[in-house]
Amino acid sequence: MITRSNLAEQLREYQIRSKHEWATLSYFASTASSSSRVDVVLVLWELLMFAFFVFSGVALYFRYMRVAFFLVCVTAVILVCMKIAKKVRQNRRSKRRMLLPLSM
Repeated sequence: MITRSNLAEQLREYQIRSKHEWATLSYFASTASSSSRVDVVLVLWELLMFAFFVFSGVALYFRYMRVAFFLVCVTAVILVCMKIAKKVRQNRRSKRRMLLPLSM
């Protein structure tokens, strides 16, 4: 017997199978429904944050404490901004989904 829940399950499985996303090593990107352009931007931001951490380590090695502290603070601010942007994007997406009709 075909029920609404069975149809929804089949549609969900079909969408998962037909999805063509880039494989990323992104910690911040949501795996459910992010576009490839967003993934690329997130990977670039993560590389920038990693570079700031490396440069702060180099600055600590050469005993430039203020430069190292500044780089760590900038990295923390970027991290917080990325988390806030992700939450805002997810909230917008969920509100948009709630507006869609449930009929198929």
